[in-house]
Amino acid sequence: MNREEDTVQLKRKYGDRRGWGRLIKREFRQMEIQDGSFTGDVTLLTMNKVSAPAIFDYPDRKVCVVDDGYSWLQHFPLNERFSLTTVFDEKGDVVQWYIDICLANGNENGRPWMDDLFLDIILLPNGDIIQKDAEELEVALSEGVITEEFYRIAWDEAKRITLLLEQDRFELIKKTKEHRLLILEQ
Repeated sequence: MNREEDTVQLKRKYGDRRGWGRLIKREFRQMEIQDGSFTGDVTLLTMNKVSAPAIFDYPDRKVCVVDDGYSWLQHFPLNERFSLTTVFDEKGDVVQWYIDICLANGNENGRPWMDDLFLDIILLPNGDIIQKDAEELEVALSEGVITEEFYRIAWDEAKRITLLLEQDRFELIKKTKEHRLLILEQ
């Protein structure tokens, strides 16, 4: 089995979120950034008008991640096993950072994508770290959607990133506001 066949069952997610029915009016921008600490594609999806907000229940709070005027800045770093989505509210304040653990990031005909490995890590502005979707990873392994190797890769990457977050050493988090300004100025 080659690498392409291995990834065929993974969910490929694109930065432009085409076909997302919740978005009534939107703006989309993307650019490639190489700034010494990051190399890859960056997308900015601005939700001018949505059909309904999306609010998630986290321990001790509810967090709105989709609403009129909100935007998602997504980083697709070259040669990494994660994608970072920063959610900004209508005032430009960070609501959360959402880290998808993935097998790979790429670009298909100008559309940045990632192959999702189910595990997710959320960092809230107050420093709380929330791990999500471990049960989805377990189901994917038990149902043969992913291999033992991909399962191990997902957990290894999640542990690595969680440790960096706990030590305040996940540097890309510190670049999100700067990269948002860059993409808005283009």
